[in-house]
Amino acid sequence: MQAMAILLTGFSLFSALSIAVTLFRGENCREQGFSRFMGLALLLALAGLQLIHFLYLQYGSGLIRSPGYHALLFTVAPAFYLFARPILQARDDFHSTQLLHFVPAAAALFLPHDIALPASFFLGGGYLLWLARNIYALRRQRSHFRLELATLGAVFGIAIAVMLLGLGLPLLPEPLFFTLYATAIGLAFLLISIALNLTPRLSANVAEAARETYATTTLGNIDHDQALQRLQALMTNEQLYRQPGLDLATLAEKLELSPHQLSELINTRLGKGFSRYVREHRVAAAKAILLAEPAASVLSVGMSVGFSSQSNFYDAFREITGMTPGKYRKLHEKPAVE
Repeated sequence: MQAMAILLTGFSLFSALSIAVTLFRGENCREQGFSRFMGLALLLALAGLQLIHFLYLQYGSGLIRSPGYHALLFTVAPAFYLFARPILQARDDFHSTQLLHFVPAAAALFLPHDIALPASFFLGGGYLLWLARNIYALRRQRSHFRLELATLGAVFGIAIAVMLLGLGLPLLPEPLFFTLYATAIGLAFLLISIALNLTPRLSANVAEAARETYATTTLGNIDHDQALQRLQALMTNEQLYRQPGLDLATLAEKLELSPHQLSELINTRLGKGFSRYVREHRVAAAKAILLAEPAASVLSVGMSVGFSSQSNFYDAFREITGMTPGKYRKLHEKPAVE
């Protein structure tokens, strides 16, 4: 088990860099400023913990008793809270007083090791209750954002296991405790990495689910069927999806709806979020061009249907079709006629 934990610590360090690039890339993460900074701080704190766990498990390093390690322990929960709060509650009202969440991390620099460890897990339990309440609040969106909410649920399950592990600290030998703790963090990184591979816009999709959860209905006086017909005409006849900068507000204005009305219409009547709806139109158009123009480069195809970069195109195409554009073209190309 210790060998597996060591492998997972190495994987965690690699994943922290990969997730920082994938999750916080401009096309995939709408959260800006402080929320994004907190997400990066969370990754850095977890990577720091895993590095110290690796040194302990592999070489018996005493850094696990250092003030720096204690501060990292107390940083994880508030960093996660300040990153996730705008996403899970569809709000972004940062105030400088929120930095007070890091006061325990500063105080941890002066705590004895035997107090710092259980106290950090006890504090994490409070944030865990907040996470549970917010995941439960999103339950109405599970049919539209099944993978995203399942990922949140799995992260919550790992967090519960870590909290129980911390409460059982006095009963466990120290090497076993840190082996299990390192393994739990590694499994969390593995879970997020898999989820991001399946749906690169993970945080944006969760934020969309939250907006739908907390928004009151805005479609009381709207003819739903007529609005959907106009929307379909704009997307198929005028091919607005080809505009790289197409956003909810722009499309809503053309339909003479508010952004909230259009978002709710797509979500409730089509069973998907706005960003997924646009990506599906772009991928459908790309599939047709890939087969109709076999000499066209994959990059040119992606750009022609509205994607802003090759990576964005590949992520969306793989998310929707389960394969890369090149593989799709190869599987569906017509055999040469002799």
